[in-house]
Amino acid sequence: MPAYIRKVKSKSGATSVQIEYKRGRERTAIVHIGTAHNDAELKLLCALAHVKMHEGQLSLAFDLPKQSDREARLKRSYSGLLWDVLNGVYDTLGFNAVDDPVFRQLVLARIIEPASKLDTIRILDGLGLDAPSNTSIHRCLKRIVDNKYRDAVSGMCFKRTAKAALTLVLYDVTTLYFEIQKDDEYRKPGLSKERRLEPQITVGLLVDRSGFPLEIQSFEGNRAEVKTIVPVLAGFKERHGLSGITVTADAAMLSAGNIEVLERLGYHYIIGSKLAKTPYEIEVHLSGDEDFEDGQIFESSKTVTIDGKRTKRREIFQYRQKRAALDLSNIDKTVAKAQKIIDKKADIKRNRFLKITGDKREINLALVEEARRRAGIKGYLTDLGIPAQQVIDAYHQLFQVEKSFRMSKSDLKARPVFHHKRDSIEAHLTIVFTALAVARHIEARTGISIKKFVKTLEPVRTGVVSVGSDTFELKPEIPDAASSLLRRLSSGRSMH
Repeated sequence: MPAYIRKVKSKSGATSVQIEYKRGRERTAIVHIGTAHNDAELKLLCALAHVKMHEGQLSLAFDLPKQSDREARLKRSYSGLLWDVLNGVYDTLGFNAVDDPVFRQLVLARIIEPASKLDTIRILDGLGLDAPSNTSIHRCLKRIVDNKYRDAVSGMCFKRTAKAALTLVLYDVTTLYFEIQKDDEYRKPGLSKERRLEPQITVGLLVDRSGFPLEIQSFEGNRAEVKTIVPVLAGFKERHGLSGITVTADAAMLSAGNIEVLERLGYHYIIGSKLAKTPYEIEVHLSGDEDFEDGQIFESSKTVTIDGKRTKRREIFQYRQKRAALDLSNIDKTVAKAQKIIDKKADIKRNRFLKITGDKREINLALVEEARRRAGIKGYLTDLGIPAQQVIDAYHQLFQVEKSFRMSKSDLKARPVFHHKRDSIEAHLTIVFTALAVARHIEARTGISIKKFVKTLEPVRTGVVSVGSDTFELKPEIPDAASSLLRRLSSGRSMH
């Protein structure tokens, strides 16, 4: 069936390019290719029409056909939409104040596919960008530290956070290990969150109540968790001079010294309380042979020393059935391990219920009974006068900082595997911190994980087409799922 390329001019001056199919003098079909608004677009559409007319035809020649000036060729395709969107969020957060294109590329490439610095070059090449050389990347790492990019990024994160979200900040630590034979003054063996024996560093992260990052600092691997919170909060206070902020942290951060410093800095606090023994108020309740009710709350007070003066602060306890079931299960497992040591079926290891006197090994039954009585009870220490349930609810927001840590360590692969010097490790953490801010912003706006966001937009590819000596960019058709995400990103209200 003969086919012809048809050009139809509209009143606006645009040219519609069509393929007209005929049988004899009868027109049988018309296929619309597109509308051109200039000569370059007209040339491209005609070339595409030419390809469309001959698609499906087989050539019997074994030699490669010569390319006609009228034929279009796809040179490459790349995820232009994803890259443009990530760039837009980066600018929205104000990170373009750090005038360093290589830093921008390293941050955004980490969101698309976390990889080594050398692999990042491959990722950027695949995006059709002018990827930096390995030397340029290492120069950028030096600039990150020398020019204090982290301070600038932290400042922008603070500016983008709503005042309401800053009334409660959340703090936690994690560890990042290194597969090296020998430790140094920075990477040291310590209490590992991942139960690893290798040298590690300790990382403290401060986020707002939605999990949006505000501050990150790293410490020596053997630095106790309790000794990390004050430097981070003191630095945050010095930079921003805020008042009326409540910091929430888990029981590992509780010490008399920390409480005193937090009060001097002007912070309110909600910190998990360590239960060394069953609180008096709960003992009184148990003595009446009454069972706990799920969610039951008890209040007490704890004496702390502030500026040399003994002062009482509120201590709140809550019983939860689900927590009790987990606590009792863990107690049974620990007792079973202790029994194996007593029966000499296992080597001696630290076990809180194992009592060893000389050659005698036995279960510390009194300690087991005390632990069972406390099963399901969680304590909270605070200087706030708000209702107890509000204190508990605020503490449970800590899952947001845990989520940010999980995202950093899994989605963004924060562990600086190939870095050896402290400055290089700090630069790497700054890149991850910035990428985390971009990712959390996107998650808050779209309501989906950054992993799913990238997976949805990455297949939407922009094409680069050549026609003879000319090159054209072919914009993609955006699927409904991607369009919906983009609308949410542009119009949604972020929680931070």
